[in-house]
Amino acid sequence: MDELIPIVGKLQDVLGGLGQTSNLNLPQIVVIGGQSSGKSSVLEALVGRSFLPRGSGIVTRRPLVLQLLNTRSPEDEEGSKEEWGEFLHIAGKRFHDFNAIRDEIVRETERVTGKNKGISSDAIHLKIYSCKVMQLTLIDLPGIAKVAIGDQPENIEDQIRAMCMSFIENPNAIILAVTSANTDLANSDALKMAREVDTSSSRTIGVLTKLDLMDPGTDVNDVLANKLIPLRRGYIAVVNRGQLDIDNNVSIKDGLEKEKSYFRKNPTYRAMHHRCGTANLAKSLNSILMHQIRDCLPELKNRIISMITDVHRELDSLGEPVTDTTSASIGRILLGLLSRFSASFTDCIEGRGSSCDGVEMDEMYGGARIAFIFNEVFVRSLMAIHPFDGLTDDEIRTTICNANGTRSALFVPEISFELLVRRQISRLEQPGLQCVDFVFDELQRISSQCEPSEFTKFPVLRSRLVEVISQLLRKAVIPTQMMVSNLIKIELAYINTSHPDFIGGSRAVAQFTEKLSSNPKPTNTTAHIDHHEPDANNIISDMGLYDTDNHEFQTPNQHIGERQLNATANGSSDGGKLMNFIFRSNNPSVESTSNVFRSPTIDPPTIVQLPQIPDTMRCRSRSVGTDRERIETEIIKSLIESYFSIVRKNFIDLVPKTIMYFLVNHAKDSMQNQLVTELYRDCLIPDLMKEADGIAQRRTTCREMKDLLDRAMEIVNEVRDFNSF
Repeated sequence: MDELIPIVGKLQDVLGGLGQTSNLNLPQIVVIGGQSSGKSSVLEALVGRSFLPRGSGIVTRRPLVLQLLNTRSPEDEEGSKEEWGEFLHIAGKRFHDFNAIRDEIVRETERVTGKNKGISSDAIHLKIYSCKVMQLTLIDLPGIAKVAIGDQPENIEDQIRAMCMSFIENPNAIILAVTSANTDLANSDALKMAREVDTSSSRTIGVLTKLDLMDPGTDVNDVLANKLIPLRRGYIAVVNRGQLDIDNNVSIKDGLEKEKSYFRKNPTYRAMHHRCGTANLAKSLNSILMHQIRDCLPELKNRIISMITDVHRELDSLGEPVTDTTSASIGRILLGLLSRFSASFTDCIEGRGSSCDGVEMDEMYGGARIAFIFNEVFVRSLMAIHPFDGLTDDEIRTTICNANGTRSALFVPEISFELLVRRQISRLEQPGLQCVDFVFDELQRISSQCEPSEFTKFPVLRSRLVEVISQLLRKAVIPTQMMVSNLIKIELAYINTSHPDFIGGSRAVAQFTEKLSSNPKPTNTTAHIDHHEPDANNIISDMGLYDTDNHEFQTPNQHIGERQLNATANGSSDGGKLMNFIFRSNNPSVESTSNVFRSPTIDPPTIVQLPQIPDTMRCRSRSVGTDRERIETEIIKSLIESYFSIVRKNFIDLVPKTIMYFLVNHAKDSMQNQLVTELYRDCLIPDLMKEADGIAQRRTTCREMKDLLDRAMEIVNEVRDFNSF
């Protein structure tokens, strides 16, 4: 199991150069704490050597990734006494002098951040080889500062917190929260940050420093017993060298002996001796880190495999540099790209493939979306159009009056029906044109989805491709829209009242009569005493529309002629019903005028003034019109509804066919020829196949990434059986 920590160290070496460590979430111990909390002293005690920069203010200004590698071998229990350090940015150079390691850390820090207390999230990688260290990987971070100094920005605290959070948010990171024992634990910045990302406190270890500086009579037993602020992995107390020891050049070895003596002589901590001392801290961290690596290594392997797949896919999309091929080869590459695009466009429309993996289960694409526009959007919208939308009964009566002209009509004029039905039919044109626009937008969407991934490295080719496709589709849209408009013009050109599905006047009157028979008009005796208004059946009969006795439809002239002959022969007054109905309604003063001649006395005549003629004349608006008006309106509405339904049915069937023929099929069939004609030209090929700036660098980076990931996979495979630990 001891081989697990070196594996992670090797992965950090391999992937750290390209910044992949955080993406892979490698297991590591992240050290956080406030300024002067003793973080540096804890790290030096774990190493056993003094090598970190010291001073006032923020000393650690860049993350330090520290790998401790034990050089003891199974054959040599004592191991080599030699100790050294190596930096990733100076590969192959060994630092045997730990003061030189300190100087290199300072120099590398100032190279990136400057000399005036600036900070950077760019990590320094350091390996220390020694037979005295435990196998560990630690990350030292800047201490949390409250006040900016030097050239630090005013939000230095926020920047440091953001840097610390970026490391401890790694779910595989073990958080080493360092806090001074002589301060209130509830005010610990380290514990506060740790709790934000580790709410269950399952991967946080508390480290209490400076126990020797606590006030007499106080101790941290309650904290070590995990009673105050519980952590799943508990707390460990350490005593490091103080500033006086450092000034007096007390070695780390002597400092560790002094720590052992402190806990051995202090009776307060004897019962908690397993939670005290740097040696116990190192053992605990080593055990925790190895178990963390064991648990996450299978997932880490899967992540590496996924990253390798992504890199291979990107390399395939980038392809080989076109500058390495001849002009003929470049032309073949261009022709192949255009052919692939055209085939993908056709397949997407016909449902034979998708441009994105898994899109078949997530959403509709390609031709299925066009079918949805036809069947769900267009058809449902047209079926929701009511035959009388935007048409009131008053407008119908006004149209009838206009069709009558100066005559008082004996029956409903046919011209009023044609005028009204044409108006309603013309309302279908706009939805049809909008359906064309929807399909046009969808074809553009399909074209963008079908672009081969290689197009990303040829921006000029992609731009010209989009331009040619847009021109092709726009040219096809014009005849499509014209044909849709012509469908409406054809319907308006001839109102075919002989259509077999049209209800016709005879059936319209018959249906209305049956409706009246099934819903008879309530009788009001008092009202009929004073108003001799004929009922609806008599009016229909008088209008010459329907013979209520024989239940037959007759022409108005035939019907009126027969009624007049009968009236003359029988001396009956029935023949005057229609004339009485029409003229009484239009001349309400006729009866009162006849009474003047019967008056025994004649008053002097008065001057009668006619009202002013209005500029706009409309039929009077009444909630309930006369029986004749109601009958005429209902008959016209029945005819309009019947004929409108016929036209709408035809339009619903023909518009999708028109769009498919003039737009969709035309674009699909002529796509490849149009692209080859416009783009496959000797004078254009060099410019079209010119790679974008940065493509060569991306290709180089991907190849390096591929090599590093392959190496990382080999490192992970060094551990054959993860379940054996």
